Amino acid sequence: MSAQDRAADSTPPGLPPIVAAIRSSRRDLARLLTRIENGQAAAELAALYPYTGKAHIVGVTGAPGTGKSSLVNALARHYRREGQTVGIVAVDPSSPFTGGAILGDRIRMQDLSGDAGVFIRSMATRGSLGGLASTTGDLTRALDAAGYDLVFVETVGAGQSEVDIARTAQTTLVVEAPGLGDDVQAIKAGILEIADILVVNKADRPGIENTVRALRAMLELGHRTERALHHGRLLNVSAAPPDENENAAWQPPIVQTVALDGKGIPELAEKLAAHRAYLRSSGTLAVREQARIEAEIADRLRDALLTRLLSQTDPALLAALVEQVSARTLDPGSAIQQLLKRFGENHTG
Repeated sequence: MSAQDRAADSTPPGLPPIVAAIRSSRRDLARLLTRIENGQAAAELAALYPYTGKAHIVGVTGAPGTGKSSLVNALARHYRREGQTVGIVAVDPSSPFTGGAILGDRIRMQDLSGDAGVFIRSMATRGSLGGLASTTGDLTRALDAAGYDLVFVETVGAGQSEVDIARTAQTTLVVEAPGLGDDVQAIKAGILEIADILVVNKADRPGIENTVRALRAMLELGHRTERALHHGRLLNVSAAPPDENENAAWQPPIVQTVALDGKGIPELAEKLAAHRAYLRSSGTLAVREQARIEAEIADRLRDALLTRLLSQTDPALLAALVEQVSARTLDPGSAIQQLLKRFGENHTG
């Protein structure tokens, strides 16, 4: 039975038409995701929102070549054998010519394409930084509302800028692999600070011991901290010692896997379940969710205000300011102040 069929059988009548549609039709779900990517689904997203919050959102990030797609593929197959349904959002780099996704991850996950309990969506970053597209969170919500048990979000894999995934995912996997260069390179990259679980994939390669040893040393040198977001910024806050607080901060475990043959995948699934249980029992899930919402509202407000300001700015005025800045008769900061002043006058006059 597909994810939509299971969801339709277990949900009460009286659902909004869009929710009923995406739970019963993969085609309707695909069409909605396209509308979301194109910024044309505000009403649908509002209707979906009360039916979100049930899926386990798992982010998967790491440098290129670590096997992120193969790992997601192996995890999806594992969960399907357990009867759970899986949605996958694979964020690919944008084509410099068309702006579309390159679809490299879809190619690697072809063996999942015939499974009705798996829905794979590739999307392009479209110039967004941080490893995700601007609409990734909305696509994730749609898959959540469609009834999928787990939703994996795989980032571009560009390196240190991949921290946006920590705002979207409940559990973040950072994937490393031996043989990719300096064993402590990952430690120098701030990306490890967002890890809830460290995965050393391709564990059958030479050098696995050095990679694991370097990661373990990094964890042992660190303090017990809990990750939180404050005003859109990722912060680590100190946690109480274990003897003072039973729900001491989660310490990222290191799991070795060989995704191509399934080695270590059951153990990784156990760690994912353990982290979700920790988030719920410690109250961390609610704290992270509130911080994520605060950051998202700030981001959306910033984008909306910029769009409104530019749409109401006289093109001639903007061109004149650009010319003055280019001629070094006006600095960029003063140009911005003039635009804001004119924008304020238009709304108070």
